[in-house]
Amino acid sequence: MTSHAAHEHKSEAPSQIGCMVITCSDTRTRDTDTSGRRIMHLLKDAGHTIVDYYIVKDEPAKIKAKIKAGTANKRIHAIIINGGTGISRRDSTFEAVDGMLEKRLDGFGEVFRYLTYQEIGSPAIMSRATAGIIKGRVLFSTPGSENAVRLAMEKLILPELGHILQQLRK
Repeated sequence: MTSHAAHEHKSEAPSQIGCMVITCSDTRTRDTDTSGRRIMHLLKDAGHTIVDYYIVKDEPAKIKAKIKAGTANKRIHAIIINGGTGISRRDSTFEAVDGMLEKRLDGFGEVFRYLTYQEIGSPAIMSRATAGIIKGRVLFSTPGSENAVRLAMEKLILPELGHILQQLRK
């Protein structure tokens, strides 16, 4: 697809998307959740709507319950999760999310880790960032650090969010 054709293709994508933001953390509160706030700020600046926002403990059952609530809400078309994608004993977001995805967007995690490697080097291999489709919605799961959130949002999620949803509606 040529650059012009790609631009034309994306021009048909929705520009206002209802989003749910979930922070998975055992320690963060609304006052200390800088990553969740960063996601919401970037989404709003791009013209999207925050329908719901939650902070949940990094426990699969709680994470899955919030995702299910998001997929049941007709106003939510994108779910963006941050936190719990590492390899520590308490990091269980990947397990909760991965089993729910109907289609995986493997390129998200691959490109995210590549971009992260360019910024921080070899620790990038420990990220289990992932994305996919669940019940007609797109779901992104990023690490919880503010830098990781910024990178994922600015380089990958925001540039493709509308385009992904346009493709889902075909």
